Amino acid sequence: MQKQLVLVADDDAPILRLVRTKLQADGYRVVTATDGQEAVDVFENEQPDIIVLDIMMPRMDGIEALRRIRAESTVPIILLTARTSGRDTVRSLDLGADDYITKPFDPDELSARIAAVLRRTSSVSQPSSQILEYDDVTIELTNRRVMVRGEEVLLSKTEWEVLSLLASNAGRVMTHGEMLARIWGPEFRDETYYLRTWISRIRKKLGDHLDESPLIRTYPGIGYRIETPNNADDAE
Repeated sequence: MQKQLVLVADDDAPILRLVRTKLQADGYRVVTATDGQEAVDVFENEQPDIIVLDIMMPRMDGIEALRRIRAESTVPIILLTARTSGRDTVRSLDLGADDYITKPFDPDELSARIAAVLRRTSSVSQPSSQILEYDDVTIELTNRRVMVRGEEVLLSKTEWEVLSLLASNAGRVMTHGEMLARIWGPEFRDETYYLRTWISRIRKKLGDHLDESPLIRTYPGIGYRIETPNNADDAE
């Protein structure tokens, strides 16, 4: 079985060497880039399984590189950032990053985050009903596709994992801890702001409004539930 390929982009040569050595020791193949433009070029040529992007880089920063990669791919992306405010964290996730880690960081933690992201983005649910039909939304679990009013909506891998987990358990309240553990891993059970961010993004893409019979219902302090689909009886 071929080892998974990680692209690491950072303009700090010692950090690149440290991360490459650690990840290779952990069984990954590694390619590197020293600025955002090079990261985009390497991505297009190598098609890595996951990308680690520093935000502050010359020629093209990590945010612009993230935007360009997200325009054509849902490859998992972890951002490296020296910014520690909650606003910067949420903004990074809103731009399409699957996770972030602040500098300075422990290479062991980065490797663990990479493993967690790869684990959750490669998992595929197999529920009993493969197509869920709502008034304006159709979720095709087998094809990993979402249609809103007849138009296909592109979701990132993380957005899809959150939505498909809810859809696979339609009509049941999924607790924060259960969702976090199953998608991000047990070590993320208390990181409820992750869910708030991703649920908000998914609602926006689905046109799901909280004040108009929402498709995804919030149970404060408990979790989330997606409604039972219109075609539930047909699936039985």
